[in-house]
Amino acid sequence: MKKISFGKISTNFRQNSEKIEATGTIGTFGPPKAIEVLDDDNESQQMKDVMGISTFGKKAKVFDIKEMIAQVKATAKEVTKKPVEDVPADSEDSDDSDEFIGPPLPQDLGGSNKETTKAESKISDDDSEDDKEDDSLFIPCSHEAQMTHGTKAVTAISVDPSGARLASGSVDYDVSFWDFAGMDSGMRTFRTLQPCDNHPIRGLHYSGTGDLLLVVSGASQAKVVDRDGFEKLETVKGDMYITDQARTKGHTAGLLAGIWNPVTKEEFLTTSFDGTVRSWDFYEGGKHHKRIIKCRAQNGLKVAPTAVNFNREGKVIACGCADGSLQLWDFRKSTVAPAMQIRKAHQPAEISSICFSHVGDHLLTRSCDETMKLWDLRKFKEAVHQVGDLFTRYDTTDAIFSPNDALVATGVSLKKGEKTGTILFYDTSSFSLVRRLTIPEATHTIKLCWHPKLNQIFVGTGSGLVKCFYDDRRSMRGATLCAVKTHRKAQHSEIVSTTQVITPHALPLFRQERRKTSRKQMEKDRLDPVKSRRPDLPITSGQGGRVASSGGTLSSFVIRNLGLSKRVEDDQDPREAILKYAKEAEENPYWITPAYKSTQPKACTSKFVEEEEKEEGGPDAKKAKNE
Repeated sequence: MKKISFGKISTNFRQNSEKIEATGTIGTFGPPKAIEVLDDDNESQQMKDVMGISTFGKKAKVFDIKEMIAQVKATAKEVTKKPVEDVPADSEDSDDSDEFIGPPLPQDLGGSNKETTKAESKISDDDSEDDKEDDSLFIPCSHEAQMTHGTKAVTAISVDPSGARLASGSVDYDVSFWDFAGMDSGMRTFRTLQPCDNHPIRGLHYSGTGDLLLVVSGASQAKVVDRDGFEKLETVKGDMYITDQARTKGHTAGLLAGIWNPVTKEEFLTTSFDGTVRSWDFYEGGKHHKRIIKCRAQNGLKVAPTAVNFNREGKVIACGCADGSLQLWDFRKSTVAPAMQIRKAHQPAEISSICFSHVGDHLLTRSCDETMKLWDLRKFKEAVHQVGDLFTRYDTTDAIFSPNDALVATGVSLKKGEKTGTILFYDTSSFSLVRRLTIPEATHTIKLCWHPKLNQIFVGTGSGLVKCFYDDRRSMRGATLCAVKTHRKAQHSEIVSTTQVITPHALPLFRQERRKTSRKQMEKDRLDPVKSRRPDLPITSGQGGRVASSGGTLSSFVIRNLGLSKRVEDDQDPREAILKYAKEAEENPYWITPAYKSTQPKACTSKFVEEEEKEEGGPDAKKAKNE
C-alpha cells in the first residue's frame, strides 16, 4: 500500500499508533515544551526539484516559554527593588514568585528624608492657602466688561439658557437685546424697543428653550416676544369692575413679577397688585388664565405677591408678599390654601426676591426691610441664617445662589455719602461674608444673574450700566467672545475701478431718447389750456362781464351756454314765444301726440271735455250740506 502524504501530515495511522504508548494519564499541566520546527531534508529536496525553491519564506523561530517567564520575573524584581537601607530584615525570606502589578515606581522615590519633608511642608502650605481662598477663587471677577443700556436704572436682566444673548430692561420703558457672538469690544446692543409703551420694565425672563422672552411691566398685560423682540403673545386684560378675581380672564391691576416653568416650556406665571398669581399657557394665546391663586393676608384681605419663583421640578411655587409673608403653593394639590406659609417671615415690607437652591431644599429671600434670610423647607418655621443692614431702594433687588449652592449673593443700594456699588457674597453654610465686590461707575446694584454655563456674573446697576464679571481661565463664551474683538472701521479703497457694460438699448440704434428732467414737459403742458385746466379769460371791454354779454339775468346766461340754437330775447313775452310754435306742433307733432297715438287715439283735452258737458246739459249741481 502506497503512502499518501500532504506536506508533513501523513496518513499512516497504523505506524503512528504503534509508537504511542499507554501512560495511563490524561496529560500534564504547566508551561508547554519548547516548540521546535524541524526541517525535513527529503521533502525540502523534493520540493526544490519540483518547484525550484526549498521553503516558502524564513524558517520558524524556536520559542522557549520557561526562559521568557524567567526573564520577565528578573526584570520586575530589578525595577521594584528598594534601596538597601530601606529593605527590612525579613525581606530576604520573601517569596520570589510574587508578581508585580501596575506601572513601575519612579527611581527617585526613595530620596533623602530632608527633601521629602520640604516637599510635604510646601504642599501642606499650598493646601492651606487654597482652603482659605477656595470660597473666593471661583467667583469670576478677574475681568470686567461694561454694556451701556441707558441713563436710568436697569431693573430687569435675563440671559438665555445657552448664554448666547442677554436682555435688559429699565424704568425708561426700553428693552435692549445683546448678542455676544455678534458684538465687539464696543458692546453695542443690536436692538432696542419699547414693548409695553410707557410702562417701566419690572422683569425679563427667558423660557427654558431660550426662544421666548417674558416681559413683565407696570401694565396689567404681560407680553411674550421672540429672540429678536417681535411680539408673539399678549395676555388679556381683566374686568376691574368684577370683585371676584376668579371670574375675570386676566389681571385687573399692574404686574409685579413673572417666571417661566422650568419643566413645562409653554407655561408661565404672572403676579399683580390685584392679589392673584395666574398661570398661562403660551399655545392658548393668552385669552384666559390656566390657573389662579389668591394670596391672602392674616386678616383675610388680599395681599399683592411681589416675588414668585418655581422650584426645580416645576411643581411648587413660592410667593413673597407685600406684608412680609412667605406662601408656598403645590400645584399637585388644591390651590385654595397654601401648602406652607410663614406670616412673619420678614417685616411688613415688599419681598423683592425669592429663589430656590439648585440642589437641596433651601429657599433664599430678600426683602426691603434690609434683610436676607435662608430657609430650610424641611424646617420651615424659622430661618436657618439671616443677615441685616442690606440697604435697598428698589423693590426688584435680587438675591441669588451660586451655581454650586456654596455661596449666596445680593446687591446693595448706596446710602448717603457712598459713591460705589457693591455685591456681597456670603457662605451658605455659615452666612459669613466671603467677599465684597465693589463696582466702580455704578450707583446701586439691583439685578444679579450668575449663569451656570458661562460662569459669568451679570449686574444691573442704577446708573443704566450692565456689568459683566468673568474669569479668563474659568469662564467660557459669553462676554469673553466680544471683549477681545476690536472695532474695525470699514476701509474704503482709494482706486475705484469701473467696468463698462454695453447693453442692446445702449446703442444709438435702439436708444430711446429720454429727457433728463421733466421741466420742459411741464412747461409745454402749462401752455395747453386743456391739460393745465386754464379758467376762462376775463373780458377786457364792456360792462357787466359775461352775464351782461348774454342777457340781463343769470338764467339767460345759463340757457345761452347750454347750447340752445335760438336766442331768447329778454324783452319778449315768454307766452308769445311759446305759442308761436303751436301751429307747427299741431301739423308736425313730435313729443306728446306720437306717444299716445296707439293707446289714446282721441285726445282728452279741456276743449273736448267742455263740448261734451254742454251736450249732456252740464255737470250735476252739488248737493247742499244740510240735505
